[in-house]
Amino acid sequence: MSRIDCLATILTGLLLPAGALATDVTVSGLFTNKAVVQIDGGALQTLSVGQKTKQGVLLISADRESATFDIDGQRVTLGLGRARMAATASAAESVAITADMRGHFTADGQVNGMPVRFMVDTGASLVSLPASEAQRLSLDYKKGQKALMGTANGTVQGYLIKLDTLTLGGVTLHGVDAVVLDGAGFGSPLLGMSALNRLNMKREGDVMTLTRRY
Repeated sequence: MSRIDCLATILTGLLLPAGALATDVTVSGLFTNKAVVQIDGGALQTLSVGQKTKQGVLLISADRESATFDIDGQRVTLGLGRARMAATASAAESVAITADMRGHFTADGQVNGMPVRFMVDTGASLVSLPASEAQRLSLDYKKGQKALMGTANGTVQGYLIKLDTLTLGGVTLHGVDAVVLDGAGFGSPLLGMSALNRLNMKREGDVMTLTRRY
């Protein structure tokens, strides 16, 4: 399966049951030993290193590039404008995928409620769908923004769209950036970084666990 790299810059199993509430932390400002944060959509607040909020968010370190927090017992490093939904592993939405005989990770999922079989591809900037698959899913992709995409088969026409929902097991992502590749010769839909960036990936042997971050 060929890997797909976007020529334009685009801002893109087994279910473990959800239970506990998570803490949503967004970094709005960074300074030496201080960070301005928004927690669970509340008011902005400035934290100094060593300070802990009533929600249990502790600022461990901060500089002008990133801040490191302890959130519900998990150490999380965030950059400016980055958000992280922290939850205990037992409460987080996760899906486990097993590699096939060729070492590829494939996962049965859904796009807008319709079944799709994805291949995990960290080399793809976006979730990528062949035009034939997009037609099967009744996606009106030709209304999307046109873009030239580089593939192993050369440069092809693509259409940038947004998927309402993308589901893997019990993990559902909303508003996922994707590209539809026009023309023949493209195989499986690819689960690219526009979805994977919203998941934590952990591999142990032939099993990859994807856990929703936000």
